[in-house]
Amino acid sequence: MTQPRSHHGSKKADDEDDVPEWVDQVMSTVAGEVRRRRKELGWSAQDLADKCEEIGHPIPRNVIANMESGRRSNLPLVDVIVLAEALNTPPICLVYPVGYVDDVQRLPLQHPTTSLDALRRFTGEETDLGADDDMLHYFRAHHAAQERLRSAQIDEERARYDAATAPNTGRKAEALRAQARAAEAADEAKSRLHRIRAFIQEEGVTPPFLWPDVVSAVEMPGSDPDTTEENDL
Repeated sequence: MTQPRSHHGSKKADDEDDVPEWVDQVMSTVAGEVRRRRKELGWSAQDLADKCEEIGHPIPRNVIANMESGRRSNLPLVDVIVLAEALNTPPICLVYPVGYVDDVQRLPLQHPTTSLDALRRFTGEETDLGADDDMLHYFRAHHAAQERLRSAQIDEERARYDAATAPNTGRKAEALRAQARAAEAADEAKSRLHRIRAFIQEEGVTPPFLWPDVVSAVEMPGSDPDTTEENDL
């Protein structure tokens, strides 16, 4: 487990000493999680090395062993990416192993925080992001709107079938109401997608691809979408 610093508010010289200590802590956390995940899979260091080579970025067995034992002095980002792929885990979970490491020091001169908070900051999930991060917000909103539209389309189709096969007028009326609610949700999701894509285009960025099962439902109107409700995104 990554250990917090033994004291806070230290002198500048002590703070400077924290920097290499923090680097060591980050590398130790990654190495520990690689070792834990490797053993969980029942792999030897050679098994992991073989998997990395299969992926296309060889990491020799002795390099993996040196990393896990703390004898390796550096840990390239590309190695972390490939090790994570080989171990079938997201790369961020090697750096911030939520559930396996309680507290981590996100930056060298900061107090420790939970591994989940550090992970959320790394991935941009925190809500205090600045204007420079708006595009990430838009792309995530775009993904969520597509999911909402897909779900509404499925609900509408199911309700349509239920209405057509209803055994009595009461069940049919109930299914028709459900179909109307789903259709309304689908329209709202389409409208949201229009606005999000317009915001992205206004920034000179190409919007994400629409999913095949929703693209036919999202026909961009001839006039420019209203982009005044930015805060709704």
